[in-house]
Amino acid sequence: FVPAKKNIFGHSMIIHSERLLLRYIEYADAPFILQLLNTPGWLQYIGDRKVHSIEDAERYILNGPMKSYEDKGFGLLLVIEKMSGIPIGICGLLKRDHLPHPDLGFAFLPEHMGKGYAFEAGTAVLNYGQASLHIDTIAAITLPDNTASVSLLKKLGFVFEALSKFDDDPEELCLFIRKKEA
Repeated sequence: FVPAKKNIFGHSMIIHSERLLLRYIEYADAPFILQLLNTPGWLQYIGDRKVHSIEDAERYILNGPMKSYEDKGFGLLLVIEKMSGIPIGICGLLKRDHLPHPDLGFAFLPEHMGKGYAFEAGTAVLNYGQASLHIDTIAAITLPDNTASVSLLKKLGFVFEALSKFDDDPEELCLFIRKKEA
């Protein structure tokens, strides 16, 4: 990964990898956020965030990613394919009240899954979190039946810790932990 300031499209960048650019999510990304948050995979594994219009998407961006950038100094990032310049997903670090460590979150449009983008973006975010933000331990949570996410987390070096039920989640979630290598 290489931290960067601006990309060729003029957006605020924080990370780029071989095939991807990752930058802060902006209001102009509302149409993409609306699309992503209403994909079958998002609704099944993450849940309905009640984002059903551009205005809802803008509110989600303001109260989610933008608030996290301001309060925590990190958050979900827009993942853009370098060659096409189009957004394909989101990936970043979150800090949830019920987890002791920041956690990795990611979601991609169905047509961009299975191409290694989530692994590449996850690797870049984890490296950035540990090298630039000095976060030594990163968590991740997923539903036990989300086999694609479980597989990706293991490939990224996460180790299963426990099945846990959190206050705001109706189902038990798999908690994974990844510690910085010494």
